[in-house]
Amino acid sequence: MDDRTVRQALERHWTASDAGDFDAEHDIYREDAVLDYPQSGERIRGRRNIQESRYVQPNKKRFKVRRIVGSGDLWVTEFTLSYDDRPSYTVSIMEFREGLVAHETQYFADPFEPSPSRAHLVER
Repeated sequence: MDDRTVRQALERHWTASDAGDFDAEHDIYREDAVLDYPQSGERIRGRRNIQESRYVQPNKKRFKVRRIVGSGDLWVTEFTLSYDDRPSYTVSIMEFREGLVAHETQYFADPFEPSPSRAHLVER
């Protein structure tokens, strides 16, 4: 699978995620895929379990992709995931095998107020 094809698959995945299309969202995963959430210590094994974990999540979710970078079997997506309109800045690291995601790790960060000590250095 070439990089262009992987990027298109990722774009379809994130579009389906935002639309709440749980079937299309999970087409990108291998049957034996693993999803890790390091911050909560959770590991979910298997495409069906990954899909169900997202389906039973009660909040209204929205996805806004900031950028997708990668090549070959390693791809990173930066996006804002909003749960009930509360944003969380998220990074998804996807490792592909045979054209499908074999392993994904997601990291989440909440917004915070900027530090006054660096106000003179930053652009808003």
